[in-house]
Amino acid sequence: MFHHLRQDINSIIERDPAARNAWEVLTCYPGLQAIVMHRWAHWCWTHGLKWLGRFISYLARIVTGIEIHPGATIGRRVFIDHGFGVVIGETAEVGDDCTIYQGVTLGGTSLHTGTKRHPTLGRGVIVGAGAKVLGGFTVGDYAKVGSNAVLLKPVPPGATAVGNPAHIVQKEALNTAANPFAAYGVTPNGDDPLSKALRGLIEHAVKQEQRIEQLVVTMKAAGLQCQAVPECDKLNSDQLNKLVE
Repeated sequence: MFHHLRQDINSIIERDPAARNAWEVLTCYPGLQAIVMHRWAHWCWTHGLKWLGRFISYLARIVTGIEIHPGATIGRRVFIDHGFGVVIGETAEVGDDCTIYQGVTLGGTSLHTGTKRHPTLGRGVIVGAGAKVLGGFTVGDYAKVGSNAVLLKPVPPGATAVGNPAHIVQKEALNTAANPFAAYGVTPNGDDPLSKALRGLIEHAVKQEQRIEQLVVTMKAAGLQCQAVPECDKLNSDQLNKLVE
């Protein structure tokens, strides 16, 4: 037990620059306290003491602001940073070395008991603040879910998902060196794919407009008359790109 607690404390110190020492983490980090109390509640739940498990979970929610159902499976070295408002459902599974920020929900979309209603997070997954992961699917190892994303479908290992509903931004080979820790699931060049597509369409439309103007000038120089059409405002690519940033 104490070995696992030391691992949890060391992992928090590694991932949070604000953590100064083990005593501070043990006494002042609600994420660690919620994990410890969940282990008690989960033991009770799996040994037939259902009410006691729920009551310990209820006390943990009062003390920490983090609600973890005693039936949920939580791995080793899981770091719930800040933690207030985190909700983890009954059939959720959180793998080793995951990082979960405040306001995250690992929720279910089914009302059928006895089924896998909540998500499974693989090893090393990062779920940013306010993200909602809803459904009985799997988020692959070392994947990242951006802050405030609403994730409704599986994420491949090493990928990053952002947006509402969430879209895959990038997919990398599953390599811990190529997937360094990213606070709040923020990754370099992690733009929303829809924004990238819109910017590409805007640039393409601007180039087409320039080409048409060149064709009209060339036709007039050759003595070919074009039917007059009403003038319209030219596309301002800078202005439009700001709208989709």
